[in-house]
Amino acid sequence: MSNIVSIRPAGAADLHAIGHIAEATDLFPAEMLPDMIAGYLDKSKEDIWLTASVDDTFIGFVFCEPERLTKGTWNMLAIGVSPDRQSQGTGAKLVAHLEDLLRSAGHRILIVETLGTSEYERTRSFYLRSGYVEEARIREFYDVGGDKIVFWKHL
Repeated sequence: MSNIVSIRPAGAADLHAIGHIAEATDLFPAEMLPDMIAGYLDKSKEDIWLTASVDDTFIGFVFCEPERLTKGTWNMLAIGVSPDRQSQGTGAKLVAHLEDLLRSAGHRILIVETLGTSEYERTRSFYLRSGYVEEARIREFYDVGGDKIVFWKHL
């Protein structure tokens, strides 16, 4: 058994595994996934969905889309790593791969948004360690005490 993480574009066969990790990490309900990924699968949208696996075991994914009305700005809307594989570098590898893809295509900026609550401290630390800068905070955006934090990175 190796520990080599393989990253590749997502396909229709990955929906169940993506949905499982999305729910296991409280990102979104699996039943939302078919609508979220449909434009990517039928190539009607420029979205990027990448998967990570080790020895054919699915361990994570990342989802990104271009920001409307911008030139070269993308938004990483979801990144999920199986709870038993977190803090082992998989998320960092997914993000680095995504950044490389965007950079090689001539894109300029990648942003990501998250909550400013204590439950998301580890998430915010991950983005800071990955070279992102806290660019904006919208107070009580999601709910009372639920600030929206926007991280930014030049590619």
